[in-house]
Amino acid sequence: MFAAHGPSLRLDKYLWFIRLAPSRSSAQALAERGIIRLNGRRIERAHAPVRVGDLITVPQGQAVRVIRVERLPERRGPATEAQLCYSAITPGGLPEPQEGD
Repeated sequence: MFAAHGPSLRLDKYLWFIRLAPSRSSAQALAERGIIRLNGRRIERAHAPVRVGDLITVPQGQAVRVIRVERLPERRGPATEAQLCYSAITPGGLPEPQEGD
């Protein structure tokens, strides 16, 4: 499921490129706080490699955001371009209630 080799990008650059952090330095600080998980493992290094297929868990306020890396961005582009680089995964996976249930 998770690629052990292949192209990679530093965690701080990935978070900045996909706009989960407003600046590279804030992405680096976020990565070094030890609150991000990469494929279930706690990360304390901004230079941890991120590869296609990896799962990244990031706390945001009271919520936890889980994303799957779909592609590695080449730059920090517009938000629409950044959103193509990951897919959101909902923790718990509870379906929305249907009418009539």
